[in-house]
Amino acid sequence: MSVLPSTVTGFRIAVEFHERKFKLMMNRRELLKRTTIAALATGIPSLALAGVAAKTAGEKDAASKPNPLPVPPDGMIPAAFVLGKLAEVLDFAGPLEVFAGAGTKTGKPLFAPYMVAATKAPVTVGGNMKVMPDYTFKTAPAPKVIVIPAMDFSGEPQEMFDWIRTASKNTDVTMSVCNGAFVLAKTGLLSGKPAVCHHGAFFRFSAIYPDVHLKRGARFVEVGNLASAGGISSGIDLAIRVVQRYLGTDAVIDLADGMEYQGKGWENPDSNEAYAKLPNFTEEHPLCPVCLSEADRSINTTYKGKTYYFCAKSEKEFFEKHTSVFDQMLAEDAKQDAAKKQ
Repeated sequence: MSVLPSTVTGFRIAVEFHERKFKLMMNRRELLKRTTIAALATGIPSLALAGVAAKTAGEKDAASKPNPLPVPPDGMIPAAFVLGKLAEVLDFAGPLEVFAGAGTKTGKPLFAPYMVAATKAPVTVGGNMKVMPDYTFKTAPAPKVIVIPAMDFSGEPQEMFDWIRTASKNTDVTMSVCNGAFVLAKTGLLSGKPAVCHHGAFFRFSAIYPDVHLKRGARFVEVGNLASAGGISSGIDLAIRVVQRYLGTDAVIDLADGMEYQGKGWENPDSNEAYAKLPNFTEEHPLCPVCLSEADRSINTTYKGKTYYFCAKSEKEFFEKHTSVFDQMLAEDAKQDAAKKQ
C-alpha cells in the first residue's frame, strides 16, 4: 500500500478525529445507507426468516479452539485488502497492522499484504485519505487471505464480487470487517451460513440477506474458510485470531503486546454481548430501530401499539417494509431472557 503525498490533509483530519466525531459518525451513517441501497439493488430473493434462524453446524465451530492453518516455510502469505470508495480506514488498517507485525519462527514476514481495487487509480477512503492500490482485480496474485472492509460499493463493478467469489475457492481465510459483510454476502458465499456485521446494521443486514444467519453478540464468526467481524475494531480481533491459527496462541500474545493492544476479543468469538439484544426504545431517549442512532421525534410510526422514532424518513419506510425482521429480533431477545431466568 502507498499513501499519496497529497493526502496530508487526510492525515490531519484523522488527527482531529475527536473534534469531528459527530461529523464522522454522520458520514458512517450515510455510508451505511449507501451500503443498503447497493445491496437492495442486487435483488436478493426473500426467504423465510424462521428457516434461517436455525443453528448451522458451522456456528458450533466458532466456539471451539482455533483451527490451525499451515505456514509456508518462507512465510509471505499473499493477503489481499479489497478497497472501495469510502472504505472504513480501521476496517483494513487494523488487520493490516496485525498482519504486518506477524513473523515466522525464522524471522520472515508471515504475510505479503497488498491492496487491490477495480483500477490502480487512487481510492478515496474514510477521512478523505487516498490510497494507491497495488493491483487491479485482473492483475492481483492469487491470495490466501482476503480482507473486505465496509465501503460504499454502489458503484463498484461486478468484477469485484466475482473476484472475491472465485479467489475464495483457494483462500485460507476470506474475512469481512464491519459492514464489509454486505459485500461478502453479495457474492453469495454467505448464503445459508452465519455471519455478523456492525450492530448498527443488524436490521438492514437481516432484511436484505435473510438467507444469512445473523449472529448478534458475536465479535466475529468463522465458518469454513469464511469469517466476518463485527463493527470496525472487531476486525483487529479477527485478524489476531487469523494469526493465531497460523502461529499459535503464544505468538499472538507477543504480537498483541508489541502493539500494546489490550483487547481480548480475539480470545472469545462471542464477546460482543453488549450488542446481542435490541436496546430499550424509550420516550426519554428515542433511538432509531433501524440503525440505532439518535431519533427525530417528528419522524415516527406506531407498530403493535408502541410508537417508534426514526432518524430519517427513509429509515421509517424501511422499517415499515420489514417489520418481520423486528419481530424476529424481539422473539430472539425474549428467548434469551427466558433462558437466563431458568
